[in-house]
Amino acid sequence: MAVDMRLPTVRKQLTDSLFSGTEGKHLVVPGDVITSDTGFMRGHGTYMDEEKLTASVAGEVERVNKLICVRPLKTRFNGEVGDVVVGRITEVQQKRWKVETNSRLDSVLLLSSVNLPGGELRRRSAEDELTMRHYLQEGDLISAEVQSVFSDGALSLHTRSLKYGKLGQGVLVQVSPSLVKRQKTHFHNLTCGASIILGNNGYVWLYPTPGHQDEEAGGYYTSMEPVPLSDREVISRLRNCLLALAAHKVLLYDTSVLYCYESSLSHQIKDILKPEIMEEIVMETRQRLEVQEG
Repeated sequence: MAVDMRLPTVRKQLTDSLFSGTEGKHLVVPGDVITSDTGFMRGHGTYMDEEKLTASVAGEVERVNKLICVRPLKTRFNGEVGDVVVGRITEVQQKRWKVETNSRLDSVLLLSSVNLPGGELRRRSAEDELTMRHYLQEGDLISAEVQSVFSDGALSLHTRSLKYGKLGQGVLVQVSPSLVKRQKTHFHNLTCGASIILGNNGYVWLYPTPGHQDEEAGGYYTSMEPVPLSDREVISRLRNCLLALAAHKVLLYDTSVLYCYESSLSHQIKDILKPEIMEEIVMETRQRLEVQEG
């Protein structure tokens, strides 16, 4: 049996330029006094202690006029209207599906908030309710958009667009929601031959770029044809790149993922997650992003 042995090496000192982005940020841990000025209002992640505004979570201090709050660095997904999410069906209920979306409460996908096969526009009947499992059943992965937020914080989802719906063959990668950069679009066809859905909830879906979209299926058709080896290798490399970027707390968006993929091409897929190679790839990616941002 082949054993992979690596000798200890001296860690290289990271350049100061890699940390220049954190200089202007005010980071706190629980119990840190943010300010003793009584003119500020208390926001999320703070409390008053002996007339001093104190942090209750570890994170970055954000100030909007007189309101001060602390945005935690690691937290469950707090959805907002318009967010793109990737979730898993956990339960089929009356006229609705329960969806696990990495938030505090299960999200809800109503039967009236999905496209019917064929794109029919009509009221949902009792017959549609009986055939709900033909559309989506427990364990299915879906992409959806947050339609509204209930008073208790639970999310209401919808898939009323052909880009949303049931997901077919691919790989799910789970990262912290704070690492996914908010953008105009979270669906990207990468030039390396695969596609990616960057869910705002920290669930990232990698899949082979589809040749055509069957509009008659209304977002429920999933191809079960065998995926070529070349596509599987690209998806595996992208998956390891995502884990490497997440381990080094780099924001995930199409450019950073693509730069990391290109930096990793000189290494084998299985070697990307070795600590020293991971560090080298991420450092090169950070430097390219800094050059691009100018």
